Amino acid sequence: MTTVFEWLNEPETWEGDSTHLTLTTGQKTDFWRETFYGFVRDSGHAWLAPVSGDFSATASFKGVYQELYDQAGMMLRINETQWIKAGIEYTDGLMHFSVVVTSGVSDWSVIPLHSVDADTAVFVRLTRHGDAVRVQFHLGDGKWQMARLCPFPPDDAQVGVTACSPERKGFQAGFRDIRIGPPIPRNLHDD
Repeated sequence: MTTVFEWLNEPETWEGDSTHLTLTTGQKTDFWRETFYGFVRDSGHAWLAPVSGDFSATASFKGVYQELYDQAGMMLRINETQWIKAGIEYTDGLMHFSVVVTSGVSDWSVIPLHSVDADTAVFVRLTRHGDAVRVQFHLGDGKWQMARLCPFPPDDAQVGVTACSPERKGFQAGFRDIRIGPPIPRNLHDD
């Protein structure tokens, strides 16, 4: 069965498919709702496919991170007020693994990645079990690290990849091996 992806806010420049997708962001693109900044932005680029029930979705990606808040990763989205984005965000001169969970308003958590540069492929996995989503990542070593376990409605949704550049245009990101399949086991503490 073929997974059908479609764009939310299609970028002007992109090419590829789920095995290898590249894009260049438009001017001041972002996903955010209210918290701290007081604004709503729903202009980021996201290439999404429908999902229902439990699943795991994975992708790897790289980006040319140069400006504050340049970001690439994965997104799980029900609508403009309920979504998760997880991946690399460039802030304070450093790449961070970043997760934003939005339910009416957004929150933001970051893990600084001191020894990572733009040549490092980052792998992200989003897994939904019922009303919970587990966000994991690794940096090419295959050792998945949990970044977040959060509540999220079990409604039909869309999942895929995303890239944004809130302060500029022209951020370049490349994604590989975008996959959606059955959920991994529920055990949180596998080796």
